[in-house]
Amino acid sequence: MNFEPVLPLGGLPGWALLNRTLARQTDLFNKSPQIIRDTDYFEQTIGSIRTAEDLVADRRLMRVALGAFGLQDDINSRAFIRTILEEGTVRDDALANRLADDRYRQLADAFAFADRPVPRTQLSDFGSQITAQFRQRAFEVAVGDQDEALRLALNVRRELSDVAGDDAAEDTRWLRILGNAPLRRVFEVALGLPESFAQLDLDRQLDEVKNRASRQLDISNLSDLTDDDAQEALIRRFLLRDQVADFTAQSSQSIALTLLQAAPRAF
Repeated sequence: MNFEPVLPLGGLPGWALLNRTLARQTDLFNKSPQIIRDTDYFEQTIGSIRTAEDLVADRRLMRVALGAFGLQDDINSRAFIRTILEEGTVRDDALANRLADDRYRQLADAFAFADRPVPRTQLSDFGSQITAQFRQRAFEVAVGDQDEALRLALNVRRELSDVAGDDAAEDTRWLRILGNAPLRRVFEVALGLPESFAQLDLDRQLDEVKNRASRQLDISNLSDLTDDDAQEALIRRFLLRDQVADFTAQSSQSIALTLLQAAPRAF
């Protein structure tokens, strides 16, 4: 049984408490028997894996491999994951490059079954790199089981610097954010984007998110969000708006229930 994060509060107070206790809680979580068994097995076994077929045939390895990239829900989609890994990312028409979710490209790049003469599973430190990612992601999942908003906040801290600090073109980096479901959700809530935003064509989505980020986050380009203070401001804005939305929804439900209870009954 894994250690369950202690999260008595949500929103901004919960974020502050989580940050104060993060080192202790992650240490306890990483010492959970199931986490130790999974990561030890992965590190001891991954060196024997040379093909995507070998990997998808081992469910225990797949649990760690997919979990390290936040793709644990795909564990039963063996044929799909095998195709992602076998096609790699070098070819423009590779499946990972045709999917909006950037995590599949990261998975294919990490294992490099298709794009290197020898896959990265043969590197001496590959196993420990993947298990480190797995532990961090698994802790975030455990947090999300209790409070999804806090999970998304942790995800921002882990992922945003890599995307914002990339040397790719500005629009390319914003498209990576729009193609990353957890990051996209944070920006949509933090910037007050309506639910209909996802129905716009991609060019309009790109223009709108850039314009709102410039005005509301006071940034001139995405690289500004590599700064810790700027990231914290984004996270706090997201958590505050998420909390307000939850309160509004709960208040609306309470009002509706009160009206229903007060309505005269027909006899």
